[in-house]
Amino acid sequence: MRMTKKAAAVALASMMALSLAGCSSSTEETTAAAETTAAETEAETTEAAAEEETTAAEAAEEAAETAAAAVGDVDLSDKKVGISIYQFNDNFMTLYREELVRYLTEDLGFAAENVVVQDGKGDQAEQTNQIQNFITQQYDVLILNLVQASSAPDVTDMCHAAGIPVVYINREPDVAEEERWAAEGIAATYVGCDARQSGTYQGEEILETATKGDINGDGVVSYIMIQGDPENVDAQYRTEFSVKALTDAGMEVEELLIQRGDWDQAKAQQIAQDALTQFGDQIEVVFCNNDAMALGALQAIEAAGRTVNEDIYLVGVDALTEAVQNVIDGKQTGTVFNDHFSQAQSAGDIAVQMLAGEAVDTVNMVDYIKVTQDNAQEILDMLN
Repeated sequence: MRMTKKAAAVALASMMALSLAGCSSSTEETTAAAETTAAETEAETTEAAAEEETTAAEAAEEAAETAAAAVGDVDLSDKKVGISIYQFNDNFMTLYREELVRYLTEDLGFAAENVVVQDGKGDQAEQTNQIQNFITQQYDVLILNLVQASSAPDVTDMCHAAGIPVVYINREPDVAEEERWAAEGIAATYVGCDARQSGTYQGEEILETATKGDINGDGVVSYIMIQGDPENVDAQYRTEFSVKALTDAGMEVEELLIQRGDWDQAKAQQIAQDALTQFGDQIEVVFCNNDAMALGALQAIEAAGRTVNEDIYLVGVDALTEAVQNVIDGKQTGTVFNDHFSQAQSAGDIAVQMLAGEAVDTVNMVDYIKVTQDNAQEILDMLN
């Protein structure tokens, strides 16, 4: 079922890439020559689409074959996988870890009792203790969603000293640390998405509205930014590149407020409520680094009597089911699909390759997908 969803995600990404190359409108001509040209153009476009879908299908098939080959090289029946998630009450990471466990046990063949997932509880000391226990108990591979990405050097050294490969997910260590893995031959890697892309997509969703974010027509897009954890590179990039997309398009912007919401719905609701009280109709756009915070902001927006897509815009990231439904219903301007299916499966595949002693890339990125009313129903169908 979920492998089908992964394939659907690949196909959807291909479809969206194709949609960017739309045909321009022609003047009204009714001659046979014009009709013939149109028919030929349509045939060429259809052929190109078929070739693109074939390429995507071949890529997905090749990835599956690589994973299968890696599984064939190592007996996974007694291999132990230690997983630590920065905190269980994060909506997106709940979806991610559920898919990761499902994929490891159902598709790759790890014994369920050998896949242990622990809650870091948002406490790096707690999580480090969990990792030390995994090492003491001689787990074969670790998959880690760090509480603090800055702890990666110490954690990596612990795992390397014990001869245990480690796959970091979702929260990316800095470039210097990743370069160290390659330079020193350390069995460590990162699987995630480039958060710059997600931020850019958020900005593009605002630019694609009727007013390009400038609801009051004063020539300036006035916004508030509800940020995740400012130490987290995803929060940093989403914050920077969402606004950069506007300025790169020639829009003038005004930051009314930037405040950390720690990815939390309740905190974001309070931040948005206070901002709406302070700035009122000056707020034209609410940027949220994730959908959980966008859901909280929406509660505050509605309580203040504002209407999304009429007198205020709201965007998030992750494509949580409720957020995607809100996009369909016009209660959220857009979101960005943080493809947890492909990320979880890539993390599992790479863990197997590392267990087989294969060399893997230091950084492994999965594309985000922009979610607007045009494709939200397709994304929701895939998520369900």
